[in-house]
Amino acid sequence: MSASIKDVAAAAGVSVGTVSNVLNRPEKVSPATVERVHATIEELGFVRNDAARQLRAGRSRSVGLIVLDSANPFFAEVARGAEERADAEGLSVLLGNSGQDGARENTYLDLFREQRVRGVLLTPSDVAAAGIAHAGLPLVLVDGEAPDGSLPSVAVDDVEGGYLATRHLLERGRRRLAFVGGPVAVRQVAARLDGARRALAEAPDAHLEIIEKPTLTVLAGREVGEAFAARRPEDRPDAAFCANDLLAVGLLQGSAILGTIRVPEDLAIIGYDDIDFAQSTVVPLSSVRQPAHEIGVTAIELLLESFAEPAAAPRRVRFRPELVVRASTGG
Repeated sequence: MSASIKDVAAAAGVSVGTVSNVLNRPEKVSPATVERVHATIEELGFVRNDAARQLRAGRSRSVGLIVLDSANPFFAEVARGAEERADAEGLSVLLGNSGQDGARENTYLDLFREQRVRGVLLTPSDVAAAGIAHAGLPLVLVDGEAPDGSLPSVAVDDVEGGYLATRHLLERGRRRLAFVGGPVAVRQVAARLDGARRALAEAPDAHLEIIEKPTLTVLAGREVGEAFAARRPEDRPDAAFCANDLLAVGLLQGSAILGTIRVPEDLAIIGYDDIDFAQSTVVPLSSVRQPAHEIGVTAIELLLESFAEPAAAPRRVRFRPELVVRASTGG
């Protein structure tokens, strides 16, 4: 059984109130007593019950962050930005990975409520349900927006991003295009595809093949690349816009396995997110950049605003994407 605060007080020869002051207001206690109490804490292996303390105070020092895929470097960078900004305010970030599963997302929301977090940053699997699910918990949508504008949010204009990527391929003279994405039910995928279609509408001689994979992973992209390599040259697309960089990296790998497809000569490839290793692939990858770190920072700032003014109108921040051209599209 772990030591209690009463055990620490008895062993150090001080009152429980003095131990509490050492832990929470050390400036009120003499340096010698602070040193003695900390030595006793270490000796007894005392671990403070921070959750109980926060419950009594009615105030938590934690916020929750739920992302679609914690293995995706984009979300890892969003989390890093959120952690850095939260740390500056004396807050910690608890991370949950929904895996694009609504039930799992709700499980994390319930868990965070039980932990009495001050608020939650959520990349929703279904933006239409996000406003209902939070049930009074301060919530900021990350990489998504509530259709009715009822929640603060920070996102990137993915329709514009899809348009930029596809227009770039068309300007490179490509006409047999493929869109390689995950489930179209995922908002980000649908918006990027919408942008691609808008660009295609400006080039009536171009064609778009839509390839929907169950996941947005390197492995899924590699499967598409291998399938392209197995086709006759005249039946292959001459350009591919991937819904994220992981798919694009996999497509690059799969296309090169048999050595029959040259990038960008035979197949131009562009991804989305501009993750760190996009420029380090065998053929540096063109991509559409999202300011992931800044998204995380902004999300915490919006949450802080909701703490300070709960009744204020929700603020929605939308960043513009940036086209980054590298060798995979002939840059």
